[in-house]
Parts: sequence; structure tokens; C-alpha cells
Amino acid sequence: MATPEQLQLHAPLSGVLMPLDLVPDPVFSSRVIGDGLCIDPTSTTLCAPLAGVVSNVQASGHAISITDENGVQVLMHIGLDTVNLAGRGFTQLVEEGQQVDVGQSLIEFDADFVALNARSLLTLMLVVSGEPFTWLSSETGTVDSGQPLLGLNPLGQVADEQVAEEAEALFSRPLTLPNPNGLHARPAAVFAQAAKGFAASIHLHKRQESANAKSLVAVMALQTVQGDIVQVSAVGPDAHAAISTLAELLTAGCGEAAAVTPELTPVMVQASSSKVLRGVCASPGSAFGHVLQITEQALEVNEWGEGAHVEREHLSRALAEAVSALQQLRDTAKGDAQAEIFKAHQELLEDPGLLDLADVLIDEGKSAGFAWRASTEATASLFTCQGNALLAERAADLADVSQRVIKLLLGVQNCELEMPEGAILIAEQLTPSQTAGLDTTKVLGFATVGGGATSHVAILARAFGLPAICGLPVQVLALVNGTQVLLDADKGELQLDPDLAAIEQLHARRQLQQQRQQHELAQASLAACTRDGHQVEVTANIASLAQAEQAMALGGEGVGLLRSEFLYLDRHHAPSHDEQASTYSAIARALGPARNLVVRTLDVGGDKPLAYVPMDAETNPFLGLRGIRLCLERPQLLRDQFKAILSSAALTRLHIMLPMVTQLSELRIARQMLEEEALALGLTELPKLGIMIEVPAAALMADLFAPEVDFFSIGTNDLTQYTLAMDRDHPRLASQADSFHPAVLRLIASTVKAAHAHGKWVGVCGALASETLATPLLLGLGVDELSVSVPLIPAVKAAVRSLELVECQAIARQVLGLESAGQVRDALRRYHDAKVDTSLVLEN
Repeated sequence: MATPEQLQLHAPLSGVLMPLDLVPDPVFSSRVIGDGLCIDPTSTTLCAPLAGVVSNVQASGHAISITDENGVQVLMHIGLDTVNLAGRGFTQLVEEGQQVDVGQSLIEFDADFVALNARSLLTLMLVVSGEPFTWLSSETGTVDSGQPLLGLNPLGQVADEQVAEEAEALFSRPLTLPNPNGLHARPAAVFAQAAKGFAASIHLHKRQESANAKSLVAVMALQTVQGDIVQVSAVGPDAHAAISTLAELLTAGCGEAAAVTPELTPVMVQASSSKVLRGVCASPGSAFGHVLQITEQALEVNEWGEGAHVEREHLSRALAEAVSALQQLRDTAKGDAQAEIFKAHQELLEDPGLLDLADVLIDEGKSAGFAWRASTEATASLFTCQGNALLAERAADLADVSQRVIKLLLGVQNCELEMPEGAILIAEQLTPSQTAGLDTTKVLGFATVGGGATSHVAILARAFGLPAICGLPVQVLALVNGTQVLLDADKGELQLDPDLAAIEQLHARRQLQQQRQQHELAQASLAACTRDGHQVEVTANIASLAQAEQAMALGGEGVGLLRSEFLYLDRHHAPSHDEQASTYSAIARALGPARNLVVRTLDVGGDKPLAYVPMDAETNPFLGLRGIRLCLERPQLLRDQFKAILSSAALTRLHIMLPMVTQLSELRIARQMLEEEALALGLTELPKLGIMIEVPAAALMADLFAPEVDFFSIGTNDLTQYTLAMDRDHPRLASQADSFHPAVLRLIASTVKAAHAHGKWVGVCGALASETLATPLLLGLGVDELSVSVPLIPAVKAAVRSLELVECQAIARQVLGLESAGQVRDALRRYHDAKVDTSLVLEN
């Protein structure tokens, strides 16, 4: 309940609440404009959430602001990119300056028209004046118009900055706004955010009107349009810098494409005043280079077509050409990861749901381009609203596929960007199509606002061996092309205008790293044995035969994780027994009879749905029907897989691993099924059966599981997110969902202790095993096997060979008593640096 002194904000319309973090627009999701909420509407009238004065109504009718007597400013924004509708579909019911009451109707909108012609109907209610708020109801679920949602304490009217009378204002030159729709919410937010970085009092002027440049609402209230002449004025100690920065920002469109421009058009925008922008590591490494802004080409399609038969022919031809082009990209791909991405894109082009919706729209008279765009955008919007990182990435793939087909329909050629040497690519979100043909001798790294550590572009960056950061603040789009930056993906940082010492340190580090990699590769076939004689098995995480062969060539001592779901995903029917059996057998032959092959049974469901296995939608897919739970509900699916895996039993040291196990009964049922299938095949010896430790319940009960399994393998990615209650792909929490957290390490330690008490071995197949910083820690905790990303096998083996077990045990005991992941990382870095210094002394 709200307290008497609290101001209540009511739902401006009916619909479904959605976390702001999931809004597919970084200006809103990163809270550049302000914090608040998002509603997917089921009603069509926007109502006042509070009493106050209408301080601004956008000329396009899609956004309105209300300011109450205490200075609380609330912005409501109907839909995404609805400014482009130029008022069509909206009916304004109030005027600027009008006093309104709670619940009073403000704007009516045609939901069908907006849904078909804009990116999304998602509606935002944001507290742009900055007051903190508390929720008066559940943060998710359905709401009714007028329902109290937020309670906040007004901070009181904030006066504009007072400037000493003797100070004289400095003015910029007159500037012409390039933005197609003027300074609407998105560019206005970028401009106001940049202005807040200066101490000076700053104003934006349009003819005789002016606005506080640090107030989003005030900037929007100027009602600017493309071509308006504006000036920036500033008074204060950093006035010159403020005018220079903000003038360039306005000239460039505040990070927004000014018009229909060639694909990958450079954006000339001044950098933020901050020296370091932070995001999340998508691909490790570091690079020093120059900013190159990448934007997607804006394409206009006619709404109405030339007749259903003609438009259907146009779409069919464009789809066929797109499939052919993607096949060429698959054939010339630089690795399996890239080839699989373009295979998935081909399958999207054949998706019956997309084709059926486009067909319906063509029958209604729409053009092929309009119908295809509406179909893909509607599906992408559905994906982004599911609260699921993997589906959100699928939406990005849909956008890429949509653009490819529309270009073919319009006859638009891809523009080749002249790529300078040493480029660091900056973008809101890079697509696989944009990155497919990049000259990796010139591109040094990626940095994006959108995307995630598991996105297809992150996968490609790792395949190319390029450092990449995602989840950066939107201000990164305001960097001038050519700006020198230091991309430190390991720290998730983009350093702006780094000093000479940092650059020299990076170059020295890269040279040492290259020398070290050459040395590690030369010795990759040597055993992973510590200096005091303790041997650890270093195996590979794989998802194909090609990766198995590469792992063996790089010194892999087996496969610690075969992700069997690669056979099941991105297809419309289950793989046949013969297809599965031949794949498992081929991988087993690549390893030979002396190496371990650990096959994880199907790990899908929830966040990784199968098109051919009906499953109910889940509110929390990571906590839902996935892994062993799904397989036990569909026992034939698991039996068929066991039968196929067992076909390779005579070819290698076969191990089978069950994912997401939390109860002993799950293990026992699966073991019984395995024994029955083995008996039916006439096998006299069963493969080893183990479980993944990726749920705290399994780790805490490891002493009860250990007598009934042959081995444990710890999946640190899931174990971390479940232990810390943090989605590992959440753009704002990913950096905190750190497997070095002492709570996670304690669960690993207790698992190892329980396993060893019963004579069972323990592996780690999560991302922590691939970090050489963690190698001494994992050895010290008693881990027997490290299953790592294929390219990192030589590095991890070399790290093991540089260590002494007794020292590893000491550092492990030390870090288990620390408070945070940051403290653990610092302690391990000090240990690593001390070892490096010691080795240098010994060499000299």
C-alpha cells in the first residue's frame, strides 16, 4: 500500500506488464530516459496515470508528458518507432498546458494499424524526473487501466540551474537537425544524457524558444522537426567543451540514422564525456583500434501490392534467392559455428508460420515486402516479449532474415564498406549477415549495445578470435568515427582515448600472448601434469564431428561434453536413429578406444524448445520443464537417444551424462531405462553413467548421489545462475553472475569432497574450466578433469604444467573464505602475477 505522502501512479491502459529490461530498444531498456514500466496493451485509450499539467504532446501523437505540482514528470510512449507513423493511428484528446485528472483519457490509438505499421505496440510509462518508486502491485501479470502500480515520494520542484548574472553565455553555430522526426524520445534522450555530463548550464534554442538541455521533457517540448535550425548555449566552466560535444551530437542525429543511407553508414557523433564504458564480455581478448560505427540500411516498402498472384510470385522468388545466398555463405563459412548460423537462417525462410502470415496479408492486398516485414516483425516481437534471452536472440536473427529478403524484393544491393585498418566496430546490434564477409585482418573487435554472450554475433566473434563486448550503454553510439579506443573484453570495458601507457601495455601484452600461444600450441600434445607430478585430464566441449577432430589435433585428451542437442535443434522433426547413431559413432572413432567420450543426453526444453515436441509456454523457462525433466516426461525420446548412443559403445570409453538432475529418483529411472536398452541390444557391459551438477540441490546432496553414479561433471554456468538467482544472459546482471563467487566455489568444493569419498571422479565442463585464471583454483579444489572450449585446450594444458598442486591447494583454501567474486579474481591475479615475476627472475 502507498503511504499517505506517496504519489500513486496508475496504469495508463490495460494489458500485460513486462520488465523494462526486456524492451527491445536500448534507450528504454537501459533507462536513459528514465525508470518505469512497460505494458503490452489490450485496451486502446491511454489515460492519465497522475493528476497534473500536460507538459508536452508530441506532434506525432504517440507520446505525452504530464508534470504534477511537485515537479514529478511522467512520460508515456505508445509503441516503438511509432514516431515514424507521423500521427496516423493516433487521436489526441488533450492539449499542452491542460490540467488533467487521474484516469482522464489522453490519446486514443488504432491498435491494429499501429501493430502492422510500427515495430511494436509495447507502451512505456517512465518517471523522467528521476524519483525512485516502489511497486504497489506485482511487477508482472495483467493490469487494468487505472490500477495503482507505482508509489513514489516527490523530491520537490527542481529549479533550472541559476547562472551568475555576470557570466556570459556561449553559443554554438546554427545547426540543422538531420533527424527525420526531429528530437523525439530516443534522440532527445541521447542529447539530454550527454548534456548531463557537463557542469555548465546548457540550453537548446529553436527560434525564440529555448529548453533546458538536461531535461528530456523540455527538449521534446520544443517540437522540433527535420530541417529545424537550432543552437546550443552554455554558461559555466566547461561551456566550450559542452558546446563542441553537443553541437557535433546534434549534427550527427544523436545516434539516429538521418535518412535512408547506405548500409553500414558511418555515424559522426561526439564521444561521451565518460572515459570508460562498461558492458559484458561476449568474446575474450583485447585490442587497440579506431571506432567505426555500423548502421543498418533503412528500407521503405509500399504497403499495397499489384495483386495477390504477382506479390506471391515476388516473395517466392526473393525467398529462393535468399536461400541460395545463405547456402553460398554456408559453403564458404570459416567454421561450423558460422555455417550453423546460416543454416538456421535458411530454416527461418522456410518457416510455415512466417509464410502463412505473409500469405494472409498478401491476400488482403498488401505488397510482398510489407507482408514479409509485418510477418517477421510480429514474430520477433512475440519472441522478445517472452522474457527469454535465447528467444530474444532468435528475434535478432529474424530481423536479419527480414532485411535480406526485403533487399531482394526492392533490388537493393549490399553496399561494401571501405574497412580501414585497425577498426573496432560499434553498433546497436550487429547481424550475422553484416559480419559474414568482414575482413578480419582489418577488424580488431566488436562492441554493441544489444546482443548477448550467447548471441550469434558473439559466437562468430569467438570463431574469428576477435574480442567483443555487448550490453554497452547507448552512449557508445555517440562516438566519432576514428576515435581511438581500447577494447578490453576480458574486463567488459571500452576505454575512450586511452593514454599512451595503456596502449603500450596492451601491445606488450599482445606480443607476449602471441608468443605464449605459439609455445602452447607447440607443446599441446604433452600431458597436463603439474610441476610436482599431479596429472589432470583436459578434454573438450564439442557439438560436432569437426570439433572433435579439431580437439584431438590440439591435444585434447577426450571429450568431456558432447552437446547432443545439436542433432535436435533448428529442425522440424526428430533425428532418425540412423542419423544419431552414425554421428555418435563417427565422433567415437575420431577419439579412439583409449579416450573418454562423455555424451550429455538431450538438454532442451524451456529455454531451448523443440518444434516437434509440444510444450506449454512457461513463465520461468530456466526453472521449468528442461533437461532430464523433459526427457522423463517424454520417455521414448530418451530411450531412442540411449539406443543411438549405445551403438558407439565398442568404439571408445563411452560415458553418458544426465543434465539438470535434482532428485535421486530421476537418476534411478534413467539408469533403469539405460539398462533395459543395453539389454535389448545384447550389451554385456554398460557405459559409465554420471550426472551434471548444475543445480544447488544436486551439489548439496552430492554425498547421496555419489554412491549411485560413476562420475560428476559440474556445469558452472547454470550452477552460478541458480546459486546467485541471476540470469546469466541478463544485460544488467551478467557481469555479476560470476562463477568465481565464493558461494559457487564452496558448492564445487563440497561436490568434489563427496565424490572422492566414494572413489568417483569430478570434471568441470562449464565456462569456468576454460578460464586459465581459474585453473589453479579448480586444481586446488580437487577437480580431476577440465572440459574446455576447443581452441583453449593448449592454453589450459600449459597452465596446468606451470603449477604446483600444493600451491593450488593453498590458494583454494584462501579464496573460499573471501566475500565476493571480485576479491577471488584479485587474489588469483596476484598469485598469477607473482608466478610470472618468479619465472622471469629464474629465466634471467
